[in-house]
Amino acid sequence: MLRSMYAGISGMKGFQTKLDVIGNNIANVNTVGFKKGRVTFQDMMSQTMSGAQGPTATRGGVNASQVGLGSQVGSIDNVHTQGFRQTTGRPLDLALEGDGMFVVASDLKNNDGEATMKNINLNQSNVSYTRAGNFYLDEEGSIVNPQGLYLIGFPAETNADGETTINDAKKSVISIPDTAQSFNIQTNGTVTVIDKDGNTKTVGQVALASFSNPGGLQKAGSNLFLNTENAGLYDNEDTDYIDLKTPDTDGTATIVSGSLEMSNVDLATAFTEMIVAQRGFQANTRIITTSDEILQELVNLKR
Repeated sequence: MLRSMYAGISGMKGFQTKLDVIGNNIANVNTVGFKKGRVTFQDMMSQTMSGAQGPTATRGGVNASQVGLGSQVGSIDNVHTQGFRQTTGRPLDLALEGDGMFVVASDLKNNDGEATMKNINLNQSNVSYTRAGNFYLDEEGSIVNPQGLYLIGFPAETNADGETTINDAKKSVISIPDTAQSFNIQTNGTVTVIDKDGNTKTVGQVALASFSNPGGLQKAGSNLFLNTENAGLYDNEDTDYIDLKTPDTDGTATIVSGSLEMSNVDLATAFTEMIVAQRGFQANTRIITTSDEILQELVNLKR
């Protein structure tokens, strides 16, 4: 059989995968916090017809003769570029400007494995990460995402002098008291409320997870990402410690309340890539057709 036929088949498989990724990008063009995918290709092993030879005293060198055996998918990347910001005016719609992700979790437990809403041990909880900032309040006033996962932050603690500070050594669920008349989320993630007496009180601060390689995150659906060993979340000195950061510090994002980060899919680019993938697929089918015609001619030699 002709090598060109198998090369054409490998090209068709690769471009089909590329079309699958492009189709998913276009389907999520209006998905909040969606990060587009990208497919890259690489050549497959080549068959060496003759090896390279170095020059001698009487003759020059000769290059190797190789025939490629097709292409294959090299990688399917998640591109974590900034999506455009859409203003909604809703106080619980939060957009991130810069690097970082919201931390959401369920099955919250403390260091002893007991269910809790404060002093949370994220290593024992079901933790996910997201750029989708459309949050809501549940019946108890806790801030949750559309799937009911709690937004994780740092608790506010009051000392003996009556001063309220943020304890960034602890993790807890951020809740709005029932007595609050209104609330506000600042650019550094600090959540303040105004009680029935008109006094301003800090109830917590939104925490962000910072990844050295966000492309290493694993998509889990529902606008959620899961951490992997290659995402770079864990501290190098202690791999059991999930390092959460304060917004607007150490290069992390700022929070814009009343806005949402939309998908980073560009339709013009997506349609251009779709046309290129379609023509590449068609070209590889032509290779198979041509190879089949050659085989037909060989069969006809018997006549």
